[in-house]
Amino acid sequence: MIYCVEDDDNIRELVVYTLDSTGLPAKGFPGGKEFEAGCAAELPELVLMDIMLPGEDGVSLLKKFRANRDTRDIPVIMVTAKGAEYEKVQALDLGADDYVTKPFGMMELVSRIKAVLRRTGRNAKNDNIELKVDDITMDVKRHRVLVDGNEVVLTLKEFELLKKLMMNTEVVMTRERLLEDIWGYDFDGETRTVDVHVRTLRQKLGRAGDHIETVRGVGYKITE
Repeated sequence: MIYCVEDDDNIRELVVYTLDSTGLPAKGFPGGKEFEAGCAAELPELVLMDIMLPGEDGVSLLKKFRANRDTRDIPVIMVTAKGAEYEKVQALDLGADDYVTKPFGMMELVSRIKAVLRRTGRNAKNDNIELKVDDITMDVKRHRVLVDGNEVVLTLKEFELLKKLMMNTEVVMTRERLLEDIWGYDFDGETRTVDVHVRTLRQKLGRAGDHIETVRGVGYKITE
């Protein structure tokens, strides 16, 4: 079930109709209160979230959604008329999985939804593993990272970045590959987004951040 949070009745009804017609069951909600009530009754597989909403805006709803243990891993695509890079980066850094700017084509939207569902599909094997690189330990299921036994608080994107590197120890990951896998292939930001997140991740990991090596002109890898 896909939830569409959109205050424009015409857009909401068109999105829900299109998704239903393409085999993606959907429900529409005009605002945050209705959306939260819907989540209390049934959790969705994915959320389409407009930023400009009456009352509580989409960014605030996204923060709460990501802070809730029951919903933090559910993919969210932000849908809004705002097209500035700042809004894109803000939404993605808060845990959005993709960003769609109005006006958009319905078939493009369906394609983006399917891509996010494929990319974020839950893998029971991976969700229950513990990753370890020297003094860095990651409990994927509990979404925790420890360095020398001390917990390090990471944002969702920092966590996903570290997980991608730790699952590919000694393998060089290009900036383009990291951008595609973690921020979504449709995100048109530059690869400096990856560099900024690697820098903050290293800072949070302290001396353990030295395990993340820069491969000049290519990308990054994590080593023992």
